[in-house]
Amino acid sequence: MLGRYVIRRSVAALITLFGVSVLIFFLARVMPGDAAGIALGESATLEQIAAYRERHGFNEPLHVQYWVYVTDVIDGDLGESLYSGSKVLDDLAFTFPATLELVLFSTILMISIGIPLGVLAGRFRDGYIDNFTRVFSLLGVVTPSFVWAVFFLLAFAFYLKVLPVMGRLSEGAVAPPFVTGLYLIDSLVDGDWATFRDALSHIIMPGVALAMASIGQTTRMTRANVGESFDKTYIEFARAYGFKEFRTAAVYALRPALIPILTILGLDIAIKFGSAFLVETVFGWPGMARYGVQVILFKDLNAIVGTVTVIGFFFIVINLIVDIVVAFVDPRIRLGALAQ
Repeated sequence: MLGRYVIRRSVAALITLFGVSVLIFFLARVMPGDAAGIALGESATLEQIAAYRERHGFNEPLHVQYWVYVTDVIDGDLGESLYSGSKVLDDLAFTFPATLELVLFSTILMISIGIPLGVLAGRFRDGYIDNFTRVFSLLGVVTPSFVWAVFFLLAFAFYLKVLPVMGRLSEGAVAPPFVTGLYLIDSLVDGDWATFRDALSHIIMPGVALAMASIGQTTRMTRANVGESFDKTYIEFARAYGFKEFRTAAVYALRPALIPILTILGLDIAIKFGSAFLVETVFGWPGMARYGVQVILFKDLNAIVGTVTVIGFFFIVINLIVDIVVAFVDPRIRLGALAQ
């Protein structure tokens, strides 16, 4: 039963990804501005611009341009970036691991801080812990990530001088041998603790800044759902059987509340891939989100389509994983979907 549900969701995900690629391709082509003129600069002549447009196929009908793009993508070619002069695939291969590491780090913070705080607040409603959690989560939700980024930068880099300011590694430091592209993991695999500590010190401020809104949202959601669970009869039965309070909260109260929490977590993780550009800009983090904004300003058509397609792909994949996990946790969901 679960296998059929996974197949249906996977097919729907592929159709969605195709629709995203078509939409982004045509939107990029109708954006204001002449990509050829931007790429060649203000000093370019009309003849040079016309030759450039002809060479890159900008004069062809849109459906012909899209067909050429799809065939190139199947061959593993996303085209050349007008912004960097390199292959778009090479640019994404360089910038994506940085954004992925930042998103994963912020997700770990979101889960390890937001869910426990929400459980405590739901268990001790209207107490000191709950009141603190409400204020903390509200600050996290209403304060934009770039404001947290600037605050952390001023507090910990300029005044306290305990954390580095920019980049993924200190100046002169050598990146660990490539395994995953994630410096924290690659340095551990290489056994290089000095590089691991350096990479960790660089990712703390941008990771926390990116995670603050998610921690607040996760805490509020967990608190609300766990609080409702504690009002259920089965919690009273668990206590009557003499189960410890930790087991009652972590197993019997949290698990039924996980479905909406998991849905929010999945959406939040996926959104981070596109919304991380402000944090990456503040900290000079060489990630894909920052690269995506730069190519949009440059009207780099190939890079725009490639970046948004990759972000859309991970958005769809993460939501597919969340759907599968939620269906595994609650069989009613997959049985209801198969009954339709």
